[in-house]
Amino acid sequence: MAWIQISFVVEQDRVPLLEAALENTGALAVTLGDAADEPQFEPSPGTIPLWHQVQLTALYPDQPQALATALILSRFLAVHLSAEPRLERIEDRIWEQAWLDDFAPARFGQRLWICPRGQSAEDPDAVVVELDPGLAFGTGHHPTTALCLRWLDGADLEGKTIIDYGCGSGVLAIAALRLGAIRAVAVDHDPQALEATQANAEHNAVADRLLCCPPEKMPETPADLLLANILAGPLIELAARLVALVRAGGHIALAGILHDQGPQITAAYAPWFKLDTPRTLDEWVLVSGRRIP
Repeated sequence: MAWIQISFVVEQDRVPLLEAALENTGALAVTLGDAADEPQFEPSPGTIPLWHQVQLTALYPDQPQALATALILSRFLAVHLSAEPRLERIEDRIWEQAWLDDFAPARFGQRLWICPRGQSAEDPDAVVVELDPGLAFGTGHHPTTALCLRWLDGADLEGKTIIDYGCGSGVLAIAALRLGAIRAVAVDHDPQALEATQANAEHNAVADRLLCCPPEKMPETPADLLLANILAGPLIELAARLVALVRAGGHIALAGILHDQGPQITAAYAPWFKLDTPRTLDEWVLVSGRRIP
C-alpha cells in the first residue's frame, strides 16, 4: 500500500501540541527531525532535547478519508506557519531493505571489513564483521566508529582481553574478537544495545567469547584493552572508573570526542597513560595510549 505524508517546520515550543493534534487526526506515525542543521552532540543524561526549528512529519494511510483529513489539516496549518506544509504520496517499498542504499561493504585499515549480512568483502583475505543497522548505534560509517575500527585493525589483539564500554551494536567488541582477541566484555546501560550486541555476536560466531552486561554487573578484572566510543563529558566523568579497568601496560582507545574537546580528554587521562598522537577524522578525534606500569 501507499502512504500520505505531511511535513512542516515549527518552533520548538509548538511541537507537543502539534504532535498531539496529528495523532488525534489519525496519523499512524509522527517523527521529529532537525529542520536547520542544529546538531545535538551531547545532551544531558535523561534528557530528550529538541532543535529550535523542528520538522514534523506525519504519515497517514492512502485512503480517501485520510487524504481529506490531511488536506484540511494542511490548509489550516498553512495560515499559521511561515512556510506551507508539504503534502506527498509515498509509495510502499521493502523498508527492511531500504538501508542497503546507503550501507555497503567498507574496509577499515588493511584487513577489517564491515559488511551487510549476505554481502562479501572485495578482499579474499579480509577479516569480516557482518552487521545490519538496527536499534543500536554502530555500523562503522560514523567517523567516531571508523576511527576505532581503524585503530583496532592496526593493534596487536592476538590473545588479548577487551572491554567495549558503551558498546551500541557491539561492532567494536565483535571486530576485536574477529581480529584475534580471546575474550571481550560489551558494556552498555541500554538493554536494546545489549540485545543487539548479543544477536550480532551470535551471527558472527563469537558469542561464546563475549559477555554482554550493564555497567553495574560487569566484571572488575582489568582488561588488556579498553575501548570507549561514547562522548567527551562521560569520558571525563568516568576517567577513574575506566582507568581501573585497564591493566598496567594495557591500552585504551577513546572516541566520540570533537576536535576542540581533545585537550580535555588528554588532560584527564595523561596521569595514567602514555598517550599517542591523536588520530582525527573530519571533526572527530580518537585518543589512545598505553597505561603506565
